[in-house]
Amino acid sequence: MTPTDLGAGQTPDLDSRVDIHDLVVSFYREIVFDELLEPIFAKVAEVDWALHIPKLIDYWCRVLLRQPGYGGSILEAHQHVHDLEPLRIEHFDRWYALWVESIDARWAGPAADLAKEHATRIGKTLARHLMDVTWTPSTESKPGRSRLADGEHTRGP
Repeated sequence: MTPTDLGAGQTPDLDSRVDIHDLVVSFYREIVFDELLEPIFAKVAEVDWALHIPKLIDYWCRVLLRQPGYGGSILEAHQHVHDLEPLRIEHFDRWYALWVESIDARWAGPAADLAKEHATRIGKTLARHLMDVTWTPSTESKPGRSRLADGEHTRGP
């Protein structure tokens, strides 16, 4: 669905590869500016964004649109990072808060809800396997402020 297909006041759902691209780019733009998470991605994982972003777009297209294309192990990738520098609950909390803010800033509907639910499952699985703890997303106020929460987001890359 395109924005022109929507009535006044309606928010589009995450129902296309373009929407998922925009979500992933917007979310990781927040990560790059986040004081807690940026060091994990930049200094520990040494993420090459040119390679990482397309993989994540493929991953979320598989989850939300049932498109083929992603082949990888989320647990293995995160285990490697955790072995270099242990992840902490506050990393999961902040990651999830930014993910939800990124979605809620521009999308609503069944696929947007599924993206948040799936992120919850990812967080729970990683916390259990990496740290042997039970993680549940916080519904309380989120630590820090993202540029999205302050209304500074833009559409597209």
